[in-house]
Amino acid sequence: MAKIPGARAVHHIAYTVPDLRQAVDFFVDVIGAELAYRLGPVEDPETDWMARKLNVDPRASANIAMLRLGPNANLELFEYTAPEQDREQPRNSDIGGHHFAIYVDDVDKAADYLRKHPGVTILGEPETIEDGPIKGDRWVYFTTPWGMSMELINMPSGMPYEEATDTRLYLPSEYWPES
Repeated sequence: MAKIPGARAVHHIAYTVPDLRQAVDFFVDVIGAELAYRLGPVEDPETDWMARKLNVDPRASANIAMLRLGPNANLELFEYTAPEQDREQPRNSDIGGHHFAIYVDDVDKAADYLRKHPGVTILGEPETIEDGPIKGDRWVYFTTPWGMSMELINMPSGMPYEEATDTRLYLPSEYWPES
């Protein structure tokens, strides 16, 4: 099997947000992340460094925050300013659409918690997959106050897909540290 030489883990996922302060506050105060650092502005108005290195407009400028999400994930948030910037949030069905899921013990309890936070929208009610390779998966999508899609999920061990492959999805064994 081919792989990147020396690859050990995913280091972080990154999202561009419209307001870095709002996003950091949400992830720290509501989701339970820990702020590791802030950086910026990252820019080089004299050269095309931003285009060559980050595939953005050469005149773009970014402020960045890195957060720790529980025992095994890092989240990098960017707030860009750039000429002709598209400020529309992509839908999940759009090219570049995205979401990430937080594994929880009880999807219903976690959804009830999020409902109490202004600007969070729970999309429907939690539901359980009744058949197929992920029978037993309980999940619900929600959106952040700025419209970013996220998911709450609980997948019990011993899922039906495991009967057809030796590949196992990661299931957390540790809880997020208390702040």
